[in-house]
Amino acid sequence: MGIIVGIDTSCYTTSIAIMNQELKLIKEHRLVLKVPQGKRGLQQSQAVFQHVQNMKTIFQGIKEAIKSENILAIAASTRPRPMKDSYMPVFTVGESQGRVLAEFFGVPFWATSHQEGHLLAGLWSSELDWDADFLAVHLSGGTSELLRVSGAKGEEIFKIDYLGGTLDLHAGQFVDRIGVAMGLPFPAGVHLEKLATASKSQDTYIPSYVSGYNFSFSGGETHALKLIEEGHPFETVARAIENCITKTIEKVALEGIKNTGLNKILLVGGVAANRHLRKKLSLRLEHAAVGGELFFADPYYSTDNAVGTALSGLIARQRGILKRAFTNF
Repeated sequence: MGIIVGIDTSCYTTSIAIMNQELKLIKEHRLVLKVPQGKRGLQQSQAVFQHVQNMKTIFQGIKEAIKSENILAIAASTRPRPMKDSYMPVFTVGESQGRVLAEFFGVPFWATSHQEGHLLAGLWSSELDWDADFLAVHLSGGTSELLRVSGAKGEEIFKIDYLGGTLDLHAGQFVDRIGVAMGLPFPAGVHLEKLATASKSQDTYIPSYVSGYNFSFSGGETHALKLIEEGHPFETVARAIENCITKTIEKVALEGIKNTGLNKILLVGGVAANRHLRKKLSLRLEHAAVGGELFFADPYYSTDNAVGTALSGLIARQRGILKRAFTNF
């Protein structure tokens, strides 16, 4: 059975995945980029260098699967979002590798976006109907947005309408900056979540800042740093950060349900893997008075991966649109 190879080189993860025509994941391999202790991230040039170094290891992890199957197409995330002016240097590594592979094997190359990959990984790993129109919350270190998503016509995998998002910090940046300030490794998400489970109090509070579909986390960052300076236990600050992000997304999602009439909401991205956030949002938005229906990407597929990238290439092949170029957008 034929396969699609997907490649994603995001800001902090080098990923490759292989899907077959029955939507079965054959193999995947990821490497998280190394960030020095105490640093809050990498420069793009540093990330690009690490991606290039990681490529040999990444392909070693899946080479047997590639040898044993018939490659139908190569797909790669070539930009953050499916828009003309969306650009980030890290994605050029995956794109160049993908184009070389496609040329070598004599198969089509499919250019997709990192955001489409997250949405597809979420659909694939959740129980949301693929044909449904839905709201999506994309929460990560580089994106914090509310989207309206519907099945697309022509050369798009989805029709994605941007409704709103952060006016400053992304949710993942908020978590990482305070996490590093508390001495946690970067990226800090899983470490902050573990720390928060030790909290014995819900009294420590960080306000949420929301206006319609837009929101802000810079005020939350300032408030959290002040709590640390005042000597509040790290675990209670961690839980307060989780509650702040949860409350922010609750307010924005309620606005989306009210204004669009859509009640199905898919949450994707690394921050959306947080179990406390999932539990609280489910309790509040799926309440009978609200009528929301929440769908979450599997936690493992919430973080950056190439599964959705490969799926994008597979769907493009099925629709006969593999020749799409982003210059058409």
